[in-house]
Amino acid sequence: MSVQKCIILIDGSNFYFKLKEAGLKGLLDFDFSGFAKRLANKRKIISCEYYVGAVKTDGTGKNNELFNNQRKLLANLKKHHFKYSLGYLLKSGGRFHEKGVDVNIAVDILVAAYENLCDRIILVSSDTDLLPAIKKAKEKGKIVEYIGFSHQPSLAMVANCSESTLLKKDDLASFVKK
Repeated sequence: MSVQKCIILIDGSNFYFKLKEAGLKGLLDFDFSGFAKRLANKRKIISCEYYVGAVKTDGTGKNNELFNNQRKLLANLKKHHFKYSLGYLLKSGGRFHEKGVDVNIAVDILVAAYENLCDRIILVSSDTDLLPAIKKAKEKGKIVEYIGFSHQPSLAMVANCSESTLLKKDDLASFVKK
């Protein structure tokens, strides 16, 4: 039997906030290679992609810090052979909101399914906006594995994905530099 091929898609903002809620920091030094290997579990990794809204600099101190941290994050991703896909950030009501990220993830799910790029799509996101794309990928015979977090799982993702893995803080701690 041949080795199953997989792709790993990480919703960056979702991932960041779930790690933060679990009390884990250090995404700039996160061991994405080790994390991907753990998720793939002896499957052949075809590609790994990280999705995030691009921070634009406006010259203010806090914004410059966010911009510089994002540059460090993108360099860390590159070091770990992760591609990244940038949406954008829209400021509304004094807060930033990501735009275009979910669409990019959904398109990549559909491309992987319709172009038969892999057998399994490993999705690190609790965003239910992705459910229509997940359903289509499953209709095309793909296994869609939801990677969530035990402290706050998405019941809709658990119900609609082929398989689910809920990570605990201890599962993630080894990938964060102390």
